[in-house]
Amino acid sequence: MITDDRKGTKGHFMFRIRRIHDDMLPVNIAALSQVKEILREQIPGLTVADVNSIGNRLRDPIKHRFRTILYVADNKGLKVLGFALVMHDPGLHMFYLDSIATASGLTSRGVGGSLYQHVREEALGFGCRGLFLECLPDERKDCADASGLAQNRSRLRFYEHFGARPLIGTTYNTPVGDRDECPPYLVFDGLDASSPPRRQFVKEAIRAILERKYGDICTPGYVKKVIDSVRDDPVALRPPRYVQERPCITTTASSRERIALVVNDSHDIHHVHDRGYVEAPVRVKRILEELDKTDLFERLPAREHSLRPIRAVHDRDFVDYLQRVCANVPADKSIYPYVFPIRNNTRPPKELPVRAGYYCIDTFTPLNRNAFLAARGAVDCALTAAAEIRAGRRLAYALVRPPGHHAERRSFGGFCYFNNVAVAAQELSSLGKIAILDIDYHHGNGQQDIFFARRDVLTVSIHGNPKFAYPYFSGFEDEIGRGHGKGFNLNLPQSEHLDGERYRRALDKALKRIRDFKPTALLVSLGLDTAKGDPTGTWNLTAADFQENGRRIGCLQLPTLVIQEGGYRTRTLGISARHFFSGLMTGANES
Repeated sequence: MITDDRKGTKGHFMFRIRRIHDDMLPVNIAALSQVKEILREQIPGLTVADVNSIGNRLRDPIKHRFRTILYVADNKGLKVLGFALVMHDPGLHMFYLDSIATASGLTSRGVGGSLYQHVREEALGFGCRGLFLECLPDERKDCADASGLAQNRSRLRFYEHFGARPLIGTTYNTPVGDRDECPPYLVFDGLDASSPPRRQFVKEAIRAILERKYGDICTPGYVKKVIDSVRDDPVALRPPRYVQERPCITTTASSRERIALVVNDSHDIHHVHDRGYVEAPVRVKRILEELDKTDLFERLPAREHSLRPIRAVHDRDFVDYLQRVCANVPADKSIYPYVFPIRNNTRPPKELPVRAGYYCIDTFTPLNRNAFLAARGAVDCALTAAAEIRAGRRLAYALVRPPGHHAERRSFGGFCYFNNVAVAAQELSSLGKIAILDIDYHHGNGQQDIFFARRDVLTVSIHGNPKFAYPYFSGFEDEIGRGHGKGFNLNLPQSEHLDGERYRRALDKALKRIRDFKPTALLVSLGLDTAKGDPTGTWNLTAADFQENGRRIGCLQLPTLVIQEGGYRTRTLGISARHFFSGLMTGANES
């Protein structure tokens, strides 16, 4: 996602350019509807089927033999100002610009130029050798209808500003039938390369365009005739006709849409100095040090939220208790639950610290002055990142502490107070079905407990068998859900010693279940305690394993929100995270 500032006839004007990956999120459905309206207005002659096929083309690239990519320029009100529809062939390393248009009445605002420049940068980012497009002829001899020549010349002038010119020495603009009175030129943009395209590349591109886009009207004989006409090597471009001196336009390989990164900046107020407490502030520092070595992320500030989203997944009395007890704990003191009274709610202990046993699942998760504030800050990060997914962002990461996946509806434990991923999943569930994939070493008992009776949220967890791993009381294979949720909780407990290859067998089972579920979005509880040498785990995953695991998750091609959970070996923590997100980005951009 990029932001562009332009000054038009109405003064300062801002818009962003983003990619529409599918027609599942409401924000994307609304954008697609506006794109179709622009198509109908600006590109006459298209059939209803042509206009309505865009959503199917985005979802099923294999069927259409091209990977369809849609970029839209919209403003803060989500009004679509223009779009570019691209067809990508990774094997040929080519982009074909199917159409580009701006909304009617939009003038002098730079939307079209910004869209085309963005397409060029994306083409370089995808490793393309060139960008092809069609333009109607600007010469009277090539077009029986002279009424549109002025507009055709204007379009070719536009593309010449970027160095794109018609290929010459081919019969591409030969009429297909009697009614094809104005066949288009094939225009080539070398993306600022110094040499013209090679013959074989052009021939392969022509075949792909004619057979895949025009297969219903172009006979095999016609396709062969056009391809055989390409004899020059390299293939020449028409000399500049409208722009003798190109303006300085710098094109660099786009990093594509980056991962939204939201960090719990105040996490370090929760710093337990007690001996053996491994959930320390340095964890976030080590991860950020490695992530900063990449250009994968766009850092965004967290926005504050009310307690309403937390109370949507946690019992009100539990939330109120945490808030009250933490506010009353003396500074620099931590209280650990040590009494677990029989659950007699009619006679609770008078002292709040003693009452902690009603709400805690272990004896090593403390309550202190800042635990509630830090946990609430972590939820704010998760909700901010979730809002990015709702707005159409493909990937987002909430780097938070304390973690959250052990927090159940009315209990805390395992260093967790509020269930960050569950709060985010509940917020996103209004969009459609949600899948949660927990890849922490320990079972995600929190989200299992919260969503156990629901069928709209699938919970999947890969973890150490609770026979030997925390939390010991949940995570067994026969826990599959209850009531309406039966069959929508999948536990994949693993043996005490596990390498990357065996781990991926379980991961592939988890990913298959998620694919079958067909969710609108995916949430990943990212535990890095599966790494070799982690003090809380027994597995042996390496940096290469994290990279491959991330790639496979990215290949689901789903809007994905990653929320940080465990991981305590600070020497390798950041390296594991960097490799995971590198793989995730790779997978998300694979065709």
